[in-house]
Amino acid sequence: MTGSEHKAPSGWRVAVLGGGAWGTALALATLRSGHFVRLYARDPETVAAVDRGENPRYLPGIALDPGIVATSDIEAALDGADCVLAVAPAQSLRIMLTAASSHMPKGVPLVLCAKGIERDTGALLSSITEEILPANPVAALSGPSFATDVARGLPTAVVVAARDEALATDLAARFSAENLRCYSSDDLIGVEIGGALKNVFAIAAGAVTGAGLGASAQAAMVTRGFVELRRIGAAFGARPETLMGLSGLGDLLLTCSSAQSRNFAYGLALGQGKPLAGLPLAEGVPTAAIAARIAGERRIHAPIIAAVAAILDGTITIDQAVSALMTRPLKTETDM
Repeated sequence: MTGSEHKAPSGWRVAVLGGGAWGTALALATLRSGHFVRLYARDPETVAAVDRGENPRYLPGIALDPGIVATSDIEAALDGADCVLAVAPAQSLRIMLTAASSHMPKGVPLVLCAKGIERDTGALLSSITEEILPANPVAALSGPSFATDVARGLPTAVVVAARDEALATDLAARFSAENLRCYSSDDLIGVEIGGALKNVFAIAAGAVTGAGLGASAQAAMVTRGFVELRRIGAAFGARPETLMGLSGLGDLLLTCSSAQSRNFAYGLALGQGKPLAGLPLAEGVPTAAIAARIAGERRIHAPIIAAVAAILDGTITIDQAVSALMTRPLKTETDM
């Protein structure tokens, strides 16, 4: 089925808050879906580059459609918006939403497009949004998708989730286009948990690869990591079928298998003993610490998450983490 066969009437005015790789890619995808797009970026240089039809800092070599209107004025970006895509990194979301709050049109949906858990509070991104923007319905877009693939218009499938099933269905239809398939879900928490935790396991997968531990070790880590993801998801009330879908297992497989993933690349450098300063932002770093804390407080068995958090804070080395994981008491697989 092509995008034109299932797409709802379009023509929305969409504000995309975030001028990085993912925000720019989503701006392109939204334009292809038939909407009018304003892209907000704090950096005037990014705005000027987008106006020239490029964003070489984040999407080198990809031409941008002149229909994208870029601005560094958040009030101008939000003026008259029918929908807002929030693409700020998880740890910066609260600051961005606070800045947007006095200009946000009441009642329009806000779609969370970043993945993570707030480090200081342990709050999911939907909780932060509901706290700051109580008059705006919240949704989340997640799934196995690299910014460069979406920007180039390569076939990609994602999920759009909201507690209101009708809203999720409407948003998914409106943002679907040729080569971008959007499925809908009313399990907002499940979609958020899957998107946040897969980043932690991507760091672990990259570290295993970088340390030269072999494909067998990587496969075991990803498989057992998915078990931990399901345990924590269940504690938050996520549905198992959500975590088996695009925003859980699908995203986990993608980000744990390619250096195109910032989190995998971070883990790869970590495993190789290379300097980490200057690497692109890896949301799994702050998420690992808070996820380990949440697992401990709720007595959820999550040894891989705990190991990643300990490696990142310098408590243990990768070799020590591997040794500890490989010498755990033997159990049946379902009890591990």
